[in-house]
Amino acid sequence: MANPSSKATVPGSRELQASSTSPGGAATSTKSDDGANPYEPQVMRFLKRVGMHDPNVENYSSRDFYSNLLCNTLKTHTVRRGHVTCFATVTPAVANYFGGLHGGAVAAIAERVAIATTRTVVGEDKEIFLVDLGMSYLSAAPKDAELIVDGAVVKSGRNITAVSIEFKMKKTGKLLFTSRATFHNSPLAKL
Repeated sequence: MANPSSKATVPGSRELQASSTSPGGAATSTKSDDGANPYEPQVMRFLKRVGMHDPNVENYSSRDFYSNLLCNTLKTHTVRRGHVTCFATVTPAVANYFGGLHGGAVAAIAERVAIATTRTVVGEDKEIFLVDLGMSYLSAAPKDAELIVDGAVVKSGRNITAVSIEFKMKKTGKLLFTSRATFHNSPLAKL
């Protein structure tokens, strides 16, 4: 990784180009003559607006950056066999253009809670693989809202575990999102 510079840039931003086709069918580029990307200022303003602006942008290309992003959003409340409850807050980093919880963040949170819930019934001696993740987006979660995320094992067998996840508003109990996850359990290979 390169040393952080005083000026923040998006990794690989100098290579980004917007192409279009001219009336004659030839591709044209919007890259400026001096090599700077004309979209870089817009991207940086967007990242700053959603709370992800950092002069050390290179850090965001780390191996598991999205875990750090979710850890700041998700807090564990209850863990017991077959059930996990967490609290999630809709921060600017996981909000969409309209200020609500981004659909991709909903799916990422659902996946994390489903994995944790599965681990309450499937021992460490088995690996788990996500086979299916289904999402239902019923209503929006507004910015700064606190949510309760409940994960419950629906069925767990020798090879398959099914988990149900519900997202509800903490204040009102209104159901916002539901998710269904299926995992394949397999014993760890012995070498």
